[in-house]
Amino acid sequence: MGVNPFIGVLYHWLGGLASASCYLPFRGIKRWSWEVYWLVQGTFSWIFAPLLMAWLLVPGIFSILHAAPSSSIFWAYFWGCMWGFGGLTCGLAVRYLGFALAYPLVLGLCTVFGTLMPPIFSGEIGAIARSSSGQVILLGLGVCVIGILFSGFAGRSKEGELTAEQKQASVKEFRYGRGVGVSILSGVMSACFAYGLAAGKPIAVLAKAVLLSHDRIDLWQNLPVLIVVMLGGFTTNFLWCVVLLVRNRSARQYLGVPAPADGAPAAPFRLKAKTMLANYAFAALAGVTWYFQFFFYSMGQTKMGKYDFSSWTLHMASIMIFATIIGMILREWRGTSARTRGLVAAGLIFLLGSTVVVGYGNYVKANQTSEPIQAASAAQEK
Repeated sequence: MGVNPFIGVLYHWLGGLASASCYLPFRGIKRWSWEVYWLVQGTFSWIFAPLLMAWLLVPGIFSILHAAPSSSIFWAYFWGCMWGFGGLTCGLAVRYLGFALAYPLVLGLCTVFGTLMPPIFSGEIGAIARSSSGQVILLGLGVCVIGILFSGFAGRSKEGELTAEQKQASVKEFRYGRGVGVSILSGVMSACFAYGLAAGKPIAVLAKAVLLSHDRIDLWQNLPVLIVVMLGGFTTNFLWCVVLLVRNRSARQYLGVPAPADGAPAAPFRLKAKTMLANYAFAALAGVTWYFQFFFYSMGQTKMGKYDFSSWTLHMASIMIFATIIGMILREWRGTSARTRGLVAAGLIFLLGSTVVVGYGNYVKANQTSEPIQAASAAQEK
């Protein structure tokens, strides 16, 4: 299948929707501590789902991983571990600040680092900056950052307008200072996922060859890379969750002993089987939904062409767009001024515009690449 940046943008939008909504099922979980449900969702999102989807769609998945260069496996896994810190703290950022305020802080840093660092390390950034298509893509990155900044200004404006009671009503554990610190850490470390995908490109090349040899579409070539990167992320999260399970003595919650409510002593009863089943189901749903953000990301990346590094900008912009919309649906902007809502609207406009600009930049690059080929073919025919 050929390059098609605008189809790629649509895939990235689907990934952004999955990412922005993946934390919503947590709202249905009752009397479980954070580390308890986080480990369940992580098992589904970083272990079960990547293995299952790759096994279903990529022939000989384990043979591909075995044949892949060891250096590619190592660095993809390493950056996955580093990204794990970002994923670990993103949930905490949302917990302390809510969707509307946490996502701009996290994604602003993540967008810049995740988009620019791979081509900088590979030495391609100079050629990108000198080409017209690359300049359009970098412009799109700038527009995306402006949109995120507007969203951040809106969140800061909201924080200044609402009373403490109103903040607690929309975000029960609202802690501004703590949330900002966690968000900065999460944004920087979350960009490591893009580094892991770049390190895993040799794995994708092998997967593409196998897919084409079996008359399959190459849309799934990045799925084996996700297995390795997400295994790294799972490692970090698993270790931290085990520490919390031991420290808080919360592992028994898996068997039905409820978490203490509002600092009270542990309840003498066990959760009903129906509640336990719902907790596991909601945590699993959150995990699978989370995985699909990168399932669609990997598909979109195959459509972006030579400058597929720009996929990270598209992904971040899409997450911000849908996170803001979800924040509106959850009424996190209730009680704010017209000025604040105007900032929200401006952020959405810039973010939507950035996806169009980046998509157009990749379209220009695809045409620049294909034109010499077409000219050479025409010359040979003559």
